[in-house]
Amino acid sequence: MPIAPNVWMPELPKYEPGRPLEEVARELGLDDIGDIVKLASNENSLGPSPLAIAAMQETAGRMHLYPDGGGFYLTQALAERFDVDPNQVLLGNGSNELIELLGHVYLAPEQEIVMSQRAFVIYHLVAKLFNAKTIMVPMNGFTHDLDAMRAAITPNTRLVFVANPNNPTGTRVDNVALDDFILSMPDHVITVIDEAYVELLPPEEQPDVFAHVRAGRPVILLRTFSKGYGLAGLRLGYAIGATDCIELMNRARQPFNVNYMAQAAALAALQDDAHLQATRDMVLQGLGQLTQALDRMGIAYEPSCANFLLVNVGDGRTCFQALQKRHVIVRPMDGYGLPEYIRVTVGTPSENRRFIEAMAEVLNPA
Repeated sequence: MPIAPNVWMPELPKYEPGRPLEEVARELGLDDIGDIVKLASNENSLGPSPLAIAAMQETAGRMHLYPDGGGFYLTQALAERFDVDPNQVLLGNGSNELIELLGHVYLAPEQEIVMSQRAFVIYHLVAKLFNAKTIMVPMNGFTHDLDAMRAAITPNTRLVFVANPNNPTGTRVDNVALDDFILSMPDHVITVIDEAYVELLPPEEQPDVFAHVRAGRPVILLRTFSKGYGLAGLRLGYAIGATDCIELMNRARQPFNVNYMAQAAALAALQDDAHLQATRDMVLQGLGQLTQALDRMGIAYEPSCANFLLVNVGDGRTCFQALQKRHVIVRPMDGYGLPEYIRVTVGTPSENRRFIEAMAEVLNPA
């Protein structure tokens, strides 16, 4: 007889990843993946900082060594940058691992998370992993409805997730409203603010969630080196939050969870503010390029403050397939309950132009 798994595991939904570029190229009969424009995963089209690349090259010959299991130097650098105690910082193998660590610490059957209906799907998948309940709160348009989320909290709620800016809608909540929301949380709830895209905002517009951490409130802030810093392939995120929460998450994590090269690259990338600003400039210009073209074509989209656009094409899956045949890869949004939409990453000017040209062909085939 087969060994029975936990009863909820066969019903666990699976995350749908993008396909490898090499496989798409093979299917399309292409010899070079350079002929494909990938605008599907909200990656940074500028690539990593030159300082990060140099650090990766310098460490390549030491890959036979285990990494620093505590990430000492990177943790110290992040603590200094954000004026928090090093004991309030935890490194993770991407933000996804940190979300899972929160599940290990705080979730069990009969307990709950609260999240917006069209927020990052991994929150729900992690809750299901621990057989916890997800309370999905409808958005106000395409933005988190903080009042409704607050009202949805019950005595069984342990974690409340706010993605700000939100993936896949590209929207964000007002800074003052976010502060009020954090201050209004009951004592039995951890507020998790996922800021994967926040560094793409002008610094003066970014909310100061660190102030709540310094004040000792039960807040966990999630950030990543994947977006603004262009290190998605190294899988490195970090959590900054209440000391007791971080200590418990640290107990749950696996040893050596962040690799040697990732730590070195991230430490170097933190020093390159010019590259981060260049990324912001590229995103701002690219959003203008894309939205102006979509306006000309009469295609609706959700205004975005991140490095992607949620675009209403009527039938997202069909449009995705048509664009792929034209060597442009975007992301269909039916997995988020948005079958009419695709999500398009902001790329370089030439990548954006390829998407615009392909979109025009899809709308008006010869």
